[in-house]
Amino acid sequence: MEAATFDPPPGVAEVVADGLRRLLAPNPGPMTFRGTNTYLLGNRGIAVIDPGPDNPAHLAAILGALGPGQAISHILVTHAHRDHSPLARRLSAATDAPVLAFGDAQAGRSAVMQDLAASGMAGGGEGVDIEFSPDAVLQDKTVVAGDGWEVTALWTPGHMGNHLCFAWTDTVFSGDLVMDWATSLISPPDGDVAAFRASCRRLRAHGPRRLWPGHGAPVDDPAARIDWLMAHREAREAQILAVLEAGPMSPNELALAIYRDTVPTLLPAAARNVLAHLADLASRGVVTASPRLGPSAVFDLARRA
Repeated sequence: MEAATFDPPPGVAEVVADGLRRLLAPNPGPMTFRGTNTYLLGNRGIAVIDPGPDNPAHLAAILGALGPGQAISHILVTHAHRDHSPLARRLSAATDAPVLAFGDAQAGRSAVMQDLAASGMAGGGEGVDIEFSPDAVLQDKTVVAGDGWEVTALWTPGHMGNHLCFAWTDTVFSGDLVMDWATSLISPPDGDVAAFRASCRRLRAHGPRRLWPGHGAPVDDPAARIDWLMAHREAREAQILAVLEAGPMSPNELALAIYRDTVPTLLPAAARNVLAHLADLASRGVVTASPRLGPSAVFDLARRA
């Protein structure tokens, strides 16, 4: 399905595969597209994947989607952004189902991102669910088995340090790592370009037939989409280095030079994306940061240092 034609009604549980339903949350926006995709996996004991924002109507829709003999047994969360995880606690209270995830909102950060956070850098307003804490932690490759279904947790940081994908049969619930309607937001200290690239390579090597993303339509050619996303990141890196040829710049200055057609309200997110690339380039010795790596640093090509 093309991204432009993906427009399901919120609050309606639609069958999208044998044993799988999708329920769209009523939270459309520039970062969420039509809204968050909540998935109901199973025919009797149901796993809810990404319960979504703390919205009473969405909670009622999830509970209302349960038919005779059905009950929610597991709540799986791909990552701790406010459009994916906050409803987990209310849903757990209503069903007694445990909340399973990689960890809290700070789990899985690389050493570079931990240093950025320790220096005082906070999220860029993209909506981190700082209160999120799962009932049980899923390590990489943990198998979660339910009533007639089984998923394998794949730790896939990049969009966020605690991001998980869930492999089911020959498909994968890809959260916000890979989507068809947009590229993944990467905003330090939670987003990490180096980790994103590694996670994309891992997901591609896994070889899924289809991806069930956190927003938008299913991805029916995962390999091609991942290849495009990787090429997009390479092109963005090349743009940053080309602009730096003119002289040292801050992330904000680079974003203004690169994202010329971006609406002003999205420029802060663009600057965070640029910083994510700069952090990766700095770790590889391609650029330098003065006085130290951070959103207010001035970056230059290392060969001029």
